[in-house]
Parts: sequence; structure tokens; C-alpha cells
Amino acid sequence: MDQTSALQNELHLLAFSKYPTFQLVVFISVLFMYLLSIAGNVFVFITVLQTPQLHTPMYFFLCNLTVLDVLYVSVILPKLLVITFTGDTRITYLGCFTQIFFYVFSIGTEVCLLTSMAYDRYVAICIPLRYFVIMKRSTCLIFSMFCWIIGTFNSLMYYLLISKLSFPSFSEINHFFCHMKSVLSIACSDSTSISNLITADGFLFGLVTLILILTSYMYIISTILKILTSSGRRKTFTSCSSHLIIVMLFFFTSLFLNMKAESKCSQEWDKAFSMVYIAVVPMLNPLIYSLRNKEVLDAVKKSMKNTVM
Repeated sequence: MDQTSALQNELHLLAFSKYPTFQLVVFISVLFMYLLSIAGNVFVFITVLQTPQLHTPMYFFLCNLTVLDVLYVSVILPKLLVITFTGDTRITYLGCFTQIFFYVFSIGTEVCLLTSMAYDRYVAICIPLRYFVIMKRSTCLIFSMFCWIIGTFNSLMYYLLISKLSFPSFSEINHFFCHMKSVLSIACSDSTSISNLITADGFLFGLVTLILILTSYMYIISTILKILTSSGRRKTFTSCSSHLIIVMLFFFTSLFLNMKAESKCSQEWDKAFSMVYIAVVPMLNPLIYSLRNKEVLDAVKKSMKNTVM
């Protein structure tokens, strides 16, 4: 089947249809996570935007992350809600390709942003006297633009390659979104080039960036241990602990799922783990960064006080 014909046909996302008695629970849970993700990320973005004290490099990258997370969940979760509520599992190939584009874009861009945030914390803690010289506005803008451009370029490569494949007129995917490997498994033509790209991406966006982040934290922890007072050590570690929690959640779930071998026996577990970094992590990001950050909490309290008055 050529590209034009494929775009006119559709496939079926099975999602969690194997558990009909739990559809209402799934729908309510996904809806809750989606709304909380949107509300939380928008709230953090507006709070940072309206608070001059938070106009620092760390919160600049955090705002980028909130925008990305809103896009991320909005590409996948609304379709899952429709499938769960109506039972209509259909999705066009064009819709599927679009999901793949934004999914790959979000993963690649978020990895780069998390790496930039790790570098920001390294500079702030290990060489604080030069922090505002190194992390000046132009540097932050360059880092941010690099993340978004790399994410866009990488997702375009996938979109162009997968749109050249041929697909059957009807097929089922045992997942709740168009996961790359699941879509490749139903392709009628050779997809070796995309499989190689996935492996290369896993190395570049996964392993290399994780090494950079862990290296940053090795220096950060070493610096923290040299602080004489326990209160000083605790305060310094708190400033980067939120980022470290998100890194661990995001990297280890996404890397595990995207780099492991496919197995029919583990497909249900794959969907559960996918839900962690697609729905749970974007939902937790604003909560973790807000509740564990005194500056954000102070800004929220001040905003609430002004609203009441």
C-alpha cells in the first residue's frame, strides 16, 4: 500500500480494552491525570511569569518544560480518553503519524531540557561566583533553542521515514497510543533504517545525556559534601533534588521501554510503564517543583494574599 492509500485508511488502538470492567476506572484516572497535568503546568508557568524573583535560568528552563509537558499529554491522552469512553478504537494513519511526530519531539526535547537543567544546577552549586556570567540570558536562549530545534529535527526524520513505509488497510496495535515499535511491527515494508535510528537515538538521547546528567550530579554531590553546616548541605541539595527525582522517573521508565526487546508477554506491562512517563511524570513535574521549592511556594502564597486583599 502506498503512502496516499495508507493515510486514507485506519488502524485500531486496543488501549486497555482487554479489561472492559475497568474502563470507567481507566477513564477517570486518565482524565484526572490529564487535567492535573494541564492545570499544574499552566499554574507554574503563570506563577514564574508573574514573579520577577523567579526570572532566573532555572525557572526559565522550568517554563520550557511546562510548555512541553502540556503539549506532550495533549497529543496522547485526549485520544485515549475518547477510546476509553466511546469504545471507538479507530485512528487514521495520518493521526497515528502525527502522534509519533509529537511523541518523538517531546521525548527528545525533554531529554535535552533536563540535561540543560542539570548543567544549570552544576554551575549554580559548583561555581556559584560565575553563575550569572555563564548562565546569562543569551546562553539560556541558545540552550533552549537548541533543545527545541534538535527535538524538531529528530522527529521530522522519523516522520519522513515512517511515512514512506507501506501498511495494511486494517491492523490492531496493542497499545494506547502509536508507539514507534508497535507501529513498525505492523509495517509491510522493511523498517531497518528506522530501527537503526531508534538505536542511535537511544544511545545519543538516552545514554549520552544520562551520563552528562550523572556527571553533573557527581560534581554537585562532591561540592555539597564539602559544605560545613548540615543546614547548608540540606538547603543546597534541596535546590536540585526536584530535578533529580524527575530525571530518575523519566529516564529509567522511557529508556527501559524504548531500548528493551519486544515481547508479547510484556505488552500489558509496557502500557503501564508508558503511562508513567506519558501521564504521571508530566503530572508530577509541577507538584514536585512547587512543593519542594521554597521560592515557588513563597510566590504562590504572595499571589494568593494579593488576590484575597
